[in-house]
Amino acid sequence: MSETEPSAAESTVTSYDDPDAPWNQDFSDTELANWNDDVIEEFRSNGGKVGGSYAGAELLLLTTTGAKSGKPRTVPLGVLRRDDTLYLSSFIEDKYPAWYHNVKVNPQVTVELAGSTQHGTAHVLAGAEYDEFANWALTNNPFLADFQAKVELPIPLVVLTLDQPS
Repeated sequence: MSETEPSAAESTVTSYDDPDAPWNQDFSDTELANWNDDVIEEFRSNGGKVGGSYAGAELLLLTTTGAKSGKPRTVPLGVLRRDDTLYLSSFIEDKYPAWYHNVKVNPQVTVELAGSTQHGTAHVLAGAEYDEFANWALTNNPFLADFQAKVELPIPLVVLTLDQPS
């Protein structure tokens, strides 16, 4: 499998620990929730383009169904690719993100990417399938590899299979 080029935001960041990296900014829970709301609004208003910390980066909006609430939950995430396979991960150090728990319970998702909206299925990788994919991801994504070297919890890996655009 080939390595995917880093996004514009990643190309200006030198490592996972880079203090200027968007994921290393210090936000309160309220600020983070509001930040996501602002990014979602900007993403939808500008056909998938955003400014600020993620200017030039390729983002998607993932809408899941809350594992406990049953309500739709939308989160902006960086686009990761393994050739034609779209996958998701996270830099949360002490727990898996809410979207990960949501897709484990209800794998049906909606993905907004590059101005189109698609329904799809999120597949949480486990076992040998996880091991193979994680080996590839950690070899080809220096940010994930740097992060994984610093935390005990295995990085979450979720593969998206998208239906035709709606």
